[in-house]
Amino acid sequence: MRYGHNHSFIAPVTLAVALVLATVTLQADRDAERTALTRLVAELERLEPLIARAESESELRDRVRFRYDWLRRDLDEVKDGIEAFLSDAEFTPRTFEPLQGEYHH
Repeated sequence: MRYGHNHSFIAPVTLAVALVLATVTLQADRDAERTALTRLVAELERLEPLIARAESESELRDRVRFRYDWLRRDLDEVKDGIEAFLSDAEFTPRTFEPLQGEYHH
């Protein structure tokens, strides 16, 4: 039997190579996603000085005030969710408190 003409040998080898390439590609995609999410957490942490500056410039006497405490809580919730995803080997669905969304009162 010559392997050059035996298609039953070529198909499993081709499938195996395709599966290996798909696995490598998926891992590369996961690594890229993890890198992007790690950068996103760092960017969220960089917002704190901007929030503190904006809060320090706010007027306490204003009738309608921005809720910096709610903003910080929501950003922490988002950051914690990303960090939990990054630390979990397998993502398991969890429930979160709803975000405030409205930052004035």
